[in-house]
Amino acid sequence: MKILDACCGSKMFWYDKHEPHTTYIDNRSEKDQVKDRQYIRDIVVSPDIIADFRKLPFKDDEFELVIFDPPHLIHAGENSWLKLKYGCLPEDWSTYIRAGFDECMRVLKPTGTLLFKWSNNQIPFTKVFNVIGQKPILGDRRGSTRWSVFIKRS
Repeated sequence: MKILDACCGSKMFWYDKHEPHTTYIDNRSEKDQVKDRQYIRDIVVSPDIIADFRKLPFKDDEFELVIFDPPHLIHAGENSWLKLKYGCLPEDWSTYIRAGFDECMRVLKPTGTLLFKWSNNQIPFTKVFNVIGQKPILGDRRGSTRWSVFIKRS
């Protein structure tokens, strides 16, 4: 099985941060320490490939599973640990997210699954699904952070 994590960040939800079936992509590679209240937090972003999820360096229909967990923030302090850990969306977030979703679908096999993670703290789910132009086939429907499953349209 071939898996793509299209914007892996610090790989925080992975039990094995070097899962052998997975190619990890992010648009940055960095190590930093930041103070968050009374805690010192280590932030390590170490992808296999540095690339923009809107222009993935793969052929069409290559992966059985694509994980798309893009940045969710449009407002964050310049040096906040949230921005360092998760990244921040540009002002034109809707075009950015749509291009990323379309690119993830391009590299997904016709029988594959796209797992999409979103936090609605700043942008509601309904707005994001409208921008994507497709509704998930299933996902959790409660809470501020949700995982949704999409399949490739034929």
